[in-house]
Amino acid sequence: MPSLSSLLRSLADTVGREASRAVRSGRARPARRPSSPAASGYPGDFTGRPLLDYAPREDRTADPGEVVWTWVPYEEDHSRGKDRPVLVIGRDGEWLLALPMTSQDHDRDARQEAAEGRFWADIGTGAWDRDGRPSEVRVNRIIRVPPEGIRRIAARLPRERYDEVARAVLRHYR
Repeated sequence: MPSLSSLLRSLADTVGREASRAVRSGRARPARRPSSPAASGYPGDFTGRPLLDYAPREDRTADPGEVVWTWVPYEEDHSRGKDRPVLVIGRDGEWLLALPMTSQDHDRDARQEAAEGRFWADIGTGAWDRDGRPSEVRVNRIIRVPPEGIRRIAARLPRERYDEVARAVLRHYR
């Protein structure tokens, strides 16, 4: 009869092989994410008054005004998170400042969200969502993103839409 440790090793090997196949086949993409806040050097969410700057450029680096995919730490536990789109709104030293995005419609539950301390702004549809769903950005949570943590640049937000988001952000960071 196999030992528990040999069974666990076998299971881990199988899961690892399946994950590798999924990545190679394009069914899954590995997210760049830290193993812990200490390992990543993540200083926590940005809480000061942000200097907002619409400055997208035609290059391979993420700039304010662009929607990018990156690993977003959970608010309650920065050692955990998930890969998702964010709107880059500015910089804090070497860090990019970004707003988490969602395709969930929070207009219907705006009071509940506000009671929980979450405020959202509509930004419409864009190339960041392959299903073309309307998106929202959370305007009162600014995360720090290391530039090397950007998985891909998905779209440039039109200036008018960025300015609307910037006004909503500044209402929460006076």
